[in-house]
Amino acid sequence: MNTDFKRYLKDFPDQKGYFGDYGGAYLPPELVPAFKEITEAYLTIAHSARFISELRRIRREFQGRPTPVYHCERLSRELGSTQIYLKREDLNHTGAHKLNHCMGEGLLAKFMGKKKLIAETGAGQHGVALATAAAYFGLECEIHMGAVDIAKQAPNVARMKLLGAKVVSVEHGLKTLKEAVDSAFEAYIKDFDDSIYCIGSVVGPHPFPMIVRDFQAVVGEEAREQFLEMTGYLPDRVVASVGGGSNAMGIFTGFLNDPVELYGAEPLGRGEKLGDHAASLSYGSPGIMHGFKSMMLKDEAGEAAPVYSVASGLDYPSSGPEHAYLKAIGRAKYACVSDDEAIDAFFALSRKEGIIPAIESAHALALAIRMAKEEDNPGFVLVNLSGRGDKDLDYVLENYADKL
Repeated sequence: MNTDFKRYLKDFPDQKGYFGDYGGAYLPPELVPAFKEITEAYLTIAHSARFISELRRIRREFQGRPTPVYHCERLSRELGSTQIYLKREDLNHTGAHKLNHCMGEGLLAKFMGKKKLIAETGAGQHGVALATAAAYFGLECEIHMGAVDIAKQAPNVARMKLLGAKVVSVEHGLKTLKEAVDSAFEAYIKDFDDSIYCIGSVVGPHPFPMIVRDFQAVVGEEAREQFLEMTGYLPDRVVASVGGGSNAMGIFTGFLNDPVELYGAEPLGRGEKLGDHAASLSYGSPGIMHGFKSMMLKDEAGEAAPVYSVASGLDYPSSGPEHAYLKAIGRAKYACVSDDEAIDAFFALSRKEGIIPAIESAHALALAIRMAKEEDNPGFVLVNLSGRGDKDLDYVLENYADKL
């Protein structure tokens, strides 16, 4: 591993949007000027003291940042010597980490003179966050969401509509996150002069993996400082769930240059059979979809394979190109967590600590719990609790009533 992590954020991605072999911008010709405009605008404002100051004010006064780090004393005591801590992104306004990049993207849209924000959403947290940003900045908002996810995430659909967003139900294919991305891209192609496509994770064509990572880096920056203040040490391990991977890149970024192990928890769903999971980093191969190259789950024809996860925000057949790069160079490791493990962690945190996590976040907690049970002493484990579980209550109560 020859990467100089002291310069990492300046060196990666390169000017063409690549993290090693992964990334890039594979675009239809009509979108090339639009993405060039976004790139130039972002690189201009990213170094503007006025923009940075305004974003910090928004995070402090509107989002309620910084979010705290919390020690799970009762859960840790039950597990033995391992000490589990949570970065409480569930306490960020709107209930998840997604607002970190949505407010940044909204501010970028205002700078560019755009009138409308377009996006996809799976679990609905990105949709709620973007609808919130649109309301804050006085912009129109259009959210594309698979019909299956709309049924699973009714509370978040209601929130999006209450905030003034137009929710487009996607009825083709598996009617989940991949199809929502397809639909949102189609809408953006028709209206890119007046709109900006606000991708919901560290995926998509360059510059979005970079933009979303940079806006989410506040999670890792805060967590590192807070953990040192609380314990006098750095954590031994940092764990986060990975679908597209925005919450993981957010917290990983703060520790890349430290002697800290980074772990991503991928959704194993019902098992290892193709179509029963969404663990692209563990079971995929290099491929191109939605305008970027990364690890991807493919069918026999080489197209994006059907995927599944109990967590609507994780059922995507690829992951961010930066995650593929960090895995390739050995800086981060990725392990799989089944639906059953995630649901068990969901109930454990609720009952032991009084915190109801998002099912997506429960995947990361489940991996931390597994580490504590299977290893002598993993030490301090910091989990990014990326969202709260309000959105999942109806689904969990309907499908896992036997665990009550």
